[in-house]
Amino acid sequence: MDAVISDRAMPGGVDGLELCRRVRAREGDGGGYAYFVFLTALGEKEHLLEGIQAGADHYLTKPLDLDELQVCLISAARVTALHKQLNEQKRLLHEQARKDPLTGLGNRRALHEDLEVLAARARRYGHGYCTALYDVDHFKAYNDRHGHLAGDEVLRGVAHVLAERSRGGDACYRYGGEEFLIVMPEQTLESAWAAVDLVRRAVEDLRLPVGPGEPPGVVTVSAGIAALGPGEHKRVDALLGEADAALYRAKEVGRNRVVARAAESEPPCGAP
Repeated sequence: MDAVISDRAMPGGVDGLELCRRVRAREGDGGGYAYFVFLTALGEKEHLLEGIQAGADHYLTKPLDLDELQVCLISAARVTALHKQLNEQKRLLHEQARKDPLTGLGNRRALHEDLEVLAARARRYGHGYCTALYDVDHFKAYNDRHGHLAGDEVLRGVAHVLAERSRGGDACYRYGGEEFLIVMPEQTLESAWAAVDLVRRAVEDLRLPVGPGEPPGVVTVSAGIAALGPGEHKRVDALLGEADAALYRAKEVGRNRVVARAAESEPPCGAP
């Protein structure tokens, strides 16, 4: 709704003041701004202050003058248009604050906000989920040899593979530096392992350009997976710590492979 015109006295047990308060409360829950106009009789102007304090924008006296009504509606259109522009700017700023500028993936802020929501939903409904932490192997050496521009291309390439190969319900983030994280709701450890290894192999096949006159470089990633089982309770930071420990193990045993926290007996994948 863009405009509400209400009398103070209304049938049904809700007066104009209460209606105005409910409209303003709705905006606080994410509803759009509504320009609220009170109708009042000439002898009832003592109620105008109450109406403005309740959140009204304007008042009109009865009987209605059509010219005054038209002027009021023009003002309402201008004010609500400005509110829409402001809300859109706020939305864009919020999106930018949650996005990594280099890769376009979510950043650490977005990750922690989203994980808290997912963890609360998992506790409420007994769902499980998995997290996988990726690290680009030997990234510092790659940067030192080929330069930071080539390193940035590697990060963008890995981010593209992550976003392209993830399921519709999964969410990808740049965790920091050369680390990436993917959150996989309602995935078992086994299915998550297969999906994460698919990304690992796709990154290995990228053959990213590294500089003039040089052959494309082979880039690899290591990954560690941690899982929260259905009905299991665990802090978000504890789950991320388990994924980090699994990643450390993957790098320790040779890199370019995936290690799952609860499946360390699985044969290593991606071994040279």
